[in-house]
Amino acid sequence: MKVLILSDIHGNRTALEAVLEATEPYDAVWCLGDIIGYGPDPNDCVAMVRELPNLICLRGNHDSAVIGLTEKAKFNPSAQVVLEWTGNQLNPNHRQYLQSLSPQAKVEDVTLVHGSPRDPVWEYIMDVYTATSNFEYFDTPYCFVGHSHLPVLYYQKPGKKLANVTFVYPEDTTRLPEKTIVNPGSVGQPRDHDPRASFSTYDTEKKTWTQHRVNYDIAEVQERMAQAGIPLEYSQRLDLGW
Repeated sequence: MKVLILSDIHGNRTALEAVLEATEPYDAVWCLGDIIGYGPDPNDCVAMVRELPNLICLRGNHDSAVIGLTEKAKFNPSAQVVLEWTGNQLNPNHRQYLQSLSPQAKVEDVTLVHGSPRDPVWEYIMDVYTATSNFEYFDTPYCFVGHSHLPVLYYQKPGKKLANVTFVYPEDTTRLPEKTIVNPGSVGQPRDHDPRASFSTYDTEKKTWTQHRVNYDIAEVQERMAQAGIPLEYSQRLDLGW
């Protein structure tokens, strides 16, 4: 089975459309959370994700904050402004859908979380030390995470305590080692200095992970963010991929 792996769409409809147009045929979709937040299209993005085939979707920290399951005070002031705006835009049906989601799931030999297996909503896995300390918190060979917006793979070699790290590059296909934590990057707010939308595909039989990037019309999204009154820093980051 070929699975499309999405994460951190963050209300960016244009980026999501580009991803869905660019990807090859797939059998299922696993979305690792944060459909909304930062971007100008919360309702469109929730509606689009809900229609994807054989979907498993998680709830991220921004999703949680907008529907009142996480305190907005945990976010910086600019992010709080966007959360408030997003909450005012979100229709009741989409709010109810987000409330139905879990921040973690298990599918056969894969654990899915938004943040980390130790803290599925909030913890960022940004280095080998955090990755190493998280391996004991999942009992499957593989764990797919989002949240950091960085396409990266951590794996543990037999007999070694400290995790290894490998950055995954566009169109690279990697056979996943057993005991792996891997992140597809962000569809709508990349933060690895590459502004293109980031996503991955996973082959459940071959156990292979392929990283993808696709261009989209960033200027068009920035214009709509400005019209919505979203803080300038979040639209400027789209140009930089950071």
